[in-house]
Amino acid sequence: MDFRLSEEEEAFRKEVREFLRKEWTLTDYDLDNPEHWDAAKELEKKLGAKGWLCMAWPKEYGGSSASHMHQLVFQEEIAYARAPVLNRQGVYMVGPCLMLQGTEEQKQRFLPPIARSEVVWCQGFSEPNAGSDLASLQTRAVLDGDDYVVNGQKTWCTRADRGDWIHFMVRTDPSAPKHRGISYLLADMRSPGISITPMVQMTGRADFFEVYFDNVRVPKANLVGPENEGWRVALTTLAFERSAIGAIVCQARQLLEDLAQFARETNRGGQPLIEDPMIGRKLAELTIETEVAQLLSHRVVWMASRGLVPNYEASVAKTFTTELEQRIANFAMHLLGLHGQLAEGSKWAALEGRIQYEYLWTVGVTIYAGSNEIQRNIIATRGLDLPRE
Repeated sequence: MDFRLSEEEEAFRKEVREFLRKEWTLTDYDLDNPEHWDAAKELEKKLGAKGWLCMAWPKEYGGSSASHMHQLVFQEEIAYARAPVLNRQGVYMVGPCLMLQGTEEQKQRFLPPIARSEVVWCQGFSEPNAGSDLASLQTRAVLDGDDYVVNGQKTWCTRADRGDWIHFMVRTDPSAPKHRGISYLLADMRSPGISITPMVQMTGRADFFEVYFDNVRVPKANLVGPENEGWRVALTTLAFERSAIGAIVCQARQLLEDLAQFARETNRGGQPLIEDPMIGRKLAELTIETEVAQLLSHRVVWMASRGLVPNYEASVAKTFTTELEQRIANFAMHLLGLHGQLAEGSKWAALEGRIQYEYLWTVGVTIYAGSNEIQRNIIATRGLDLPRE
């Protein structure tokens, strides 16, 4: 089996890398900074204009009908350049879900603006009492004429402060079993009755928000899939969310390269750190694991290229890669010692203070997109066909 990319794909990788080298130099950014957000938005519009943002989508929906492998190459290079994708929800979740579950009118209405980077989506799945057990959600939607009237609360909504639209799940039949009676809606974030509250994480940033619905009217035309079958639609969306793990692999690879360079340039006891057998072996071990993670993500993309929806395969990639992220962050903190605790802007901070942020951020990576405990259940029941009890 040949795992190498084709000459055409490698040429495309070089093209994307050169473009990003010229167009994106703000590698140490904070999207809470309006100037940084505007710079990222300008970059994303350029990517949309080149047809790269959603390049595997059909042309009639704003894509380039390129291969899924080309799309993966693009995602990897974006991550390696440490450039943000502001509309990650739209590109990697809403769009692919609508391709499979949406009506033709919904595809024509929602997909081209995503491909042109004209709209930012956020997600409303989790609730204060429905996280990993997502089917326990209680946000209610009652049909009133041509609209659903929505009341409830969502939590952990990434970048809801910048979101133009939200895709979310509601309970439309409270008498049905909890995995049934759920519907999947799309709503304009400017709708009367929607309000948000920021959630500051231990990293010091507020990437997540609480979203409240107070008698919010959502047109019935914004229902994705049949009423009360939203759980099936959501499983499609979640599969695509877990499939977009390839970018994380490239971020991990880049961090490992930076750590290796730090170990070469930093002396301790009269010799470079990398000559310490324990450090050298650990770098090699993590590098091998990164290669494994990349192959797992490539497997998921290969399935998508054949019209398959990755299921337990995406869970395998998500579980392995996010736990690898934590192992790399832990190693980085030990490698840098007390300097690793210094934040961005500190005089003596190594690697621009990134390690402190990475160490704190990766605490949550095994929880978002479905906790890894849930992923292991999926792997066991759907992949290994093990009994539930």
